[in-house]
Amino acid sequence: MRYEEMDKSNGHNSITEQMVIGVTMGDAAGIGPEVVVKALADPHIRRAAKFIVFGMNEQLCYAADKVEIEPFWGRHQHEKISRDYPHKVVVADYDEFSVPPWIRGPSKVAGEASIRFCLDAIDAARDGIIDAIVTAPISKTSWQMADAPWPGHTEMLADRCKSKRKVMMFVAGPLKVALATIHEALFELRHKFTIGCVFEPIDLLYTALKETWGMENPRIGVAALNPHAGEGGQFGDEEQRIISPAILLAQEQGINCFGPFPADTLFLRAVNGEFDGVVAMYHDQGMIPVKLLDFEKAVNITIGIPIIRTSPAHGTAFDIVGRNIANPEGMKSAITTAIQMATTKKNLELRV
Repeated sequence: MRYEEMDKSNGHNSITEQMVIGVTMGDAAGIGPEVVVKALADPHIRRAAKFIVFGMNEQLCYAADKVEIEPFWGRHQHEKISRDYPHKVVVADYDEFSVPPWIRGPSKVAGEASIRFCLDAIDAARDGIIDAIVTAPISKTSWQMADAPWPGHTEMLADRCKSKRKVMMFVAGPLKVALATIHEALFELRHKFTIGCVFEPIDLLYTALKETWGMENPRIGVAALNPHAGEGGQFGDEEQRIISPAILLAQEQGINCFGPFPADTLFLRAVNGEFDGVVAMYHDQGMIPVKLLDFEKAVNITIGIPIIRTSPAHGTAFDIVGRNIANPEGMKSAITTAIQMATTKKNLELRV
């Protein structure tokens, strides 16, 4: 969606009527502060919604100074966040945390801070204070050092929202991909690969394509796990035992899905318009084509939970922090996608 279209679709006449988007700053030692500042400095982005940044004012000011942007936000204590701030952008400041600027890698304190940002943003979304969450990149190692019970955002969101179903989805240009499994060691996949874990992303992707992208009857292509889709069982039988039954179950419920297809051709077929979405069987099977197709602007979306959450698909990029070369396009794409999803959701609710 272009900025101009996004502005018109909101249809709001005053600042108090606009969507309120929560943005978590991510790992304070990564590029999160820089891409948040750069993205929200764009006047087209700021016209489209109001923003509450869950983060550290000191770190954001430091990032703004590095990229030569004058701070354009208000500041409030995070304990008193509100939907009715008079500012277009406000930082809900966590000044009890301090991450020294010379840290350029994972750390316990950055992990503790980024966990807190996310938990409070999730609660704010559930309470209706914000309409969607956009998360800047976190370091899973920092979270591990901080003793987080979740390996990443997706698991935290599902746990905090008490959602039994969750799926990680990615959008890169015309390609929309949902993952059957996410943060699993590849050799351990066999122990958690079930008909249910394949059916769930088919079901949730189909619903998302209908309700968020307005597709009446989207076509979903389902990837195989093994080379050549198992070649009739010669290279593995997961296609026959697990994936095909999941596809049949989805088809019996009226879902327009097909497969399993060899992954080495399926993504190209989807990009060429044969399918509206793809279900990949494991993390890198889906992420390699997504990042190859549009690394800078790819967006990560969590579907299956009751709140809207998007994120740029890139990581913390510790190696380029403070050099003013972090590209904010992924963050901008995540923000515009979140606004689009929140607007669509609100419009659907008004029709009921």
